[in-house]
Amino acid sequence: MQFPESWLRAFCNPSLTSQQLADTLTMAGLEVEELRPFAPAFTGVVVGQILSAEQHPNADRLRVCLVDVGQGAPLNIVCGAPNARPGIKIPCATVGALLPPGEDGKPFAIKLGKLRGVESQGMLCSAKELRISEESNGLLELGVDAVIGRDIREQMGLDDMLFTLKLTPNLAHCLSVYGIAREVSALTDTPLLQPEFPKVFVQIQDRLPVSVQAPDLCGRFSGRIVRGVNTTTQTPAWMVERLARCGQRSISPLVDISNYVMFELGRPSHIFDLDKIHGGLQVRWGREGEQLKLLNGNTVAIDSSVGVIADDKEVESLAGIMGGDATAVSDDTTSIFIEAAFWWPKAIAGRSRRYNFSTDAGHRFERGVDPSTTVEHVERITQLVLDICGGQAGPLDDQMLVQPEGKPVTLRVARAAKVIGMPVTQEQCAGALRRLGLDVTEGEGTVTVAPPTFRFDLQIEEDLIEEVARIIGYEQLPTNPPLAPITAKLRAESRRGPFAVRRQLAQLGYQETINFSFVEERWERELAGNADPIKLLNPIASQMSVMRSSLLGSLMAVLKFNLDRKAQRVRLFELGRVFRKDPSVPDSDTTVAGFDQPMRVAGLCYGSVDALQWGSAERAVDFFDVKGDVQSLLAPLQATFKPDEHHAMHPGRCASVWLGERCIGHVGELHPKWRQTYDLAQAPVMFELALDAVLQRDLPVFQAVSRHQPVERDLAIVVKESVTHAAVMAAVRAGGGDLLRDAVLFDVYRPKKQVDAGSGGLAADEKSLAVRLTLSRDDATLTDDEIDAAVKGALESLAQRVDARLRA
Repeated sequence: MQFPESWLRAFCNPSLTSQQLADTLTMAGLEVEELRPFAPAFTGVVVGQILSAEQHPNADRLRVCLVDVGQGAPLNIVCGAPNARPGIKIPCATVGALLPPGEDGKPFAIKLGKLRGVESQGMLCSAKELRISEESNGLLELGVDAVIGRDIREQMGLDDMLFTLKLTPNLAHCLSVYGIAREVSALTDTPLLQPEFPKVFVQIQDRLPVSVQAPDLCGRFSGRIVRGVNTTTQTPAWMVERLARCGQRSISPLVDISNYVMFELGRPSHIFDLDKIHGGLQVRWGREGEQLKLLNGNTVAIDSSVGVIADDKEVESLAGIMGGDATAVSDDTTSIFIEAAFWWPKAIAGRSRRYNFSTDAGHRFERGVDPSTTVEHVERITQLVLDICGGQAGPLDDQMLVQPEGKPVTLRVARAAKVIGMPVTQEQCAGALRRLGLDVTEGEGTVTVAPPTFRFDLQIEEDLIEEVARIIGYEQLPTNPPLAPITAKLRAESRRGPFAVRRQLAQLGYQETINFSFVEERWERELAGNADPIKLLNPIASQMSVMRSSLLGSLMAVLKFNLDRKAQRVRLFELGRVFRKDPSVPDSDTTVAGFDQPMRVAGLCYGSVDALQWGSAERAVDFFDVKGDVQSLLAPLQATFKPDEHHAMHPGRCASVWLGERCIGHVGELHPKWRQTYDLAQAPVMFELALDAVLQRDLPVFQAVSRHQPVERDLAIVVKESVTHAAVMAAVRAGGGDLLRDAVLFDVYRPKKQVDAGSGGLAADEKSLAVRLTLSRDDATLTDDEIDAAVKGALESLAQRVDARLRA
């Protein structure tokens, strides 16, 4: 929130410098994000009045002006501004003046000179030349009450400072200049100027019927009719200036008045063109199929979760967010309806983000606006309308339905001292809370507060403790070292940390990506097979509407991003959390009932298996390359790979990864359907594993080196083409007995043409596998009988399990 210091000091003027005031606010929790002067440094500029403006004898676009600057004789100044005319008062830079620096960073000095042969004794200035506005429509015209010869900085209050606050959501009561002044008064113990709201004189008896049909949307609704307003008048310069210093440009008198009161008192309001309202107004929840064209030009669809103000014909406004275009005030408006209401914060929160925009009104209402002052604020707006636009005011209607009930909150002084970390007395606690304007009742070691209507954040004891600490001053807290015992949290030796996994994947050539947990719903359907993902109530973007249950969609998006930028070889990985619905998950300190949130590690390879090099022929990455990376990542654990199916992967080129009896993930090539959808030149190969399984490590166990030599035997067997490597190895290990230490497949032979299997060759549907068996025992040398028994057992197991035979 941005505001000028001068406006703040109109309510509360402590004896502090601008920087001291900023420091005080920051230490009280109202962080001053920026403090800057409204206007840059310049000197020698005074208020001048043009007495005459004659055409330059040697230039069509220049005028020779006689300017009174309060020095006796008028100055002769040549000016090219289109609005230079007799009678107006303008800023005049006299000879010797220094204007704000230009692009070269040096101040611009005004000297006596000649323009096209005519002497010029100064310069008439625009707002842009003084660096107080980015727009320039000619000379800056001052009000008729400007004093000729007065320094322009003093005349326009240019020595003002602009404060920009970064407020947390619990400080809704500070979203106005008066609200901040109330805090400054409490912090500095300086008197606060209380605004007064005298009732305007009622001249007409016209009323607009308003029906509040949703008390859970609107707790109070106030409004009145004003007729005979002149909307073509100009907004007063003082109001335009204050709005500009709050970062709000002037639009029209009625809109400016509404915005001014919002910045002044924190009350968003709306002014309807009365003649455009059909019948009366209804405050209700929206209905399916309704639409509304807003003041910003957008047309939005309404549903039952959005509050609206409607007339007898159509919806006219989004409740607490933005008005509709159909009833907007214009230069033709003569009758208006002023509305100020209390909208329940829960009824407004998140609604504007649904339509991808935000408003100052919605920002305030979703945090809470004082319901007790709607009438006073309507009176304030009405008085400003009558003063600026004229007109006749009708009676004020006020409907009070349901008001928020502030429950008393009790602060224990002993508890406050413990939480704050320094001794505090009951007198200090009660005094601090009273300075904030709170209704305080003292008890035996306790202080009870009845929260006022403008404080929605005072609900529990810790809220009051925070207020006490803020008023006492955080800078007063002692800097004591912690006394709690510190115990290092050591990771078990059987686990490695996630950083070790990241480092190993980086060593394998992968690059880490970090992605949002919010993804596109289409990814969940296509790549995760999740038809019922966890949907966000208030997504930050339409394409980030659900929580991901797989990391593969995020990696595919990063891959596409890189391919669109001509990357040829991409290797990616991510460690991240996924989110799935699971009714079996209980509610605890680390879990949310009904939702499983495991950590996963996923990787993706695309392009060549190696970077550009000369040592070997270029080859595209395939399933077995990524399978090898997965084995390296899990080593020394021995994973088993079984043919399987995954929604995102190729049905014939996908395997599940098993550690013991647990399936920990999948590895495979992208499904051809999704490859075509994403328009990829080749299919990427990817994997996704449960991170907790990847982190597991078996503790090393000492084993003496055997003093006896191992024995190796090679078997050449013939099996059907459909028999897998895993089935062969399982059969060998099942029959090899206790002497079998290792079994390795080292050769595969397939016939180039069909021959007669009965004559010792291989049929077309057969293949020959060469398997090396390593046999050993630790206590003695193997005998020939033991070796032959182990080999025979392996052959018998192969024959029984996979129908293998020895190759002739």
